[in-house]
Amino acid sequence: NGKRACFTLPSDEQEWILEPLCFPEQPATDIGTNSSSHHDMEVVTCVLCSHSAPLSEKDRLLKHLVLVHKLVIADVKLIADFPKYMEYWKNRISEQPITDFCSVIKTNSQGPVEKQEHYFLLCDVLPEDRVLREHLQQKRLEEILEQQQRERDDDSFQRICMFCNDEFNGNRSSLLNHMAREHSFNVGLPDNIVYCVEFLDHLQSKLDNLQCLYCEKTFRDKTTLKDHMRKKQHRRINGNNSEYDCFYIINYLELGKTWEEVQSEDDREMEDEDDDWSDWQAHPVCAVCLFCEQQSESMEKIYTHMEETHGFDLHKLKTELNLRFYQQVKLVNYIRREIHQCRCYGCQEKFGSKPEVIRHVMEAGHVMQLPETSTWDQPQYYFPTYENDALLCALSDSDSESEHTGPWRDVPVIAEDISNLKVLKQTSVLSHLLKNTDSSS
Repeated sequence: NGKRACFTLPSDEQEWILEPLCFPEQPATDIGTNSSSHHDMEVVTCVLCSHSAPLSEKDRLLKHLVLVHKLVIADVKLIADFPKYMEYWKNRISEQPITDFCSVIKTNSQGPVEKQEHYFLLCDVLPEDRVLREHLQQKRLEEILEQQQRERDDDSFQRICMFCNDEFNGNRSSLLNHMAREHSFNVGLPDNIVYCVEFLDHLQSKLDNLQCLYCEKTFRDKTTLKDHMRKKQHRRINGNNSEYDCFYIINYLELGKTWEEVQSEDDREMEDEDDDWSDWQAHPVCAVCLFCEQQSESMEKIYTHMEETHGFDLHKLKTELNLRFYQQVKLVNYIRREIHQCRCYGCQEKFGSKPEVIRHVMEAGHVMQLPETSTWDQPQYYFPTYENDALLCALSDSDSESEHTGPWRDVPVIAEDISNLKVLKQTSVLSHLLKNTDSSS
């Protein structure tokens, strides 16, 4: 259903994936949470007990929910006010059973009963949860707009330009316009920015660490850094870097949508006025290898790469194990998860880094060695390890599924335009029921 509730059932409590990963891997940032220490120190209480943690240690609280209560909250990073969200559900769960609000996921469903566990998923599929998230988002947007208005009206702003020694007093727009005009450093219109002081502090800290603001490479001295940013035209920020999202109003407008998604919708609305699609080009989706960073727009190329470079043949596994579509999904997610956690999926040996585990898998000949089916054919592996994993989109049904080998292979299929009604009468379930009724009477 597209929910991002991703969790792992580890033997080592340090190993957790509380949110799905994303290619390329980078630290996740929460939209809607500024970096003020006061906000980070706000205490959040568990919805099912008295355990609490500072908001800055939210992941620790989420671990507690899964470890102790087996409760998973979907799309946590899209919740605009996590403390208020937790407070609301603490009150509601104290009034009614948790099963009234959560989907129940049974793990190890085909294993022994004593090894089966039930996990609870709280997500916006529940209308009440969706309404709550939208309400918190609306309140957050109102707060952001009020903050922005205060900054626009503030005449006490004072700061020195990052690129020269000019000092600016009064309104923030004077500095932002100066950097755009004199230094070709454009961060957008001043009216589109919020938490401007924190934004400029963040940029300044990068420059102080001799880091390019666009490519984020580090240089040996300020002169080399300035020359690089000038020659490469890197006097700008990288719009794909999500750490800047919290400083732009557009990222607060719609629940769960970034500026790119909002902008693409605006572009589509403009395109609707012109029906000429002759210059339209699709954005190709790249699949990433299970074992390295190799990418390809062609699924066959990535399959060939994995087979020739790593000795992994997904097609062969699908045929030999007679894998259905969703079993392939689980297997890919399982392998992704194990490798991300630096553990061999064949023998479960743990390593210190990804290169080490990949080297072990290759040298030990564990590439095509899978554990018992019950290990990876579990409901938790329906959830993608990487939410933009294009490899999952390329999976196909097993050839055997097209044949009549399932439990319904003996059930006749009747065409709608059948001309010979005798077939229908002979195979009709209704006729058998009528015969049974007649014989019993």
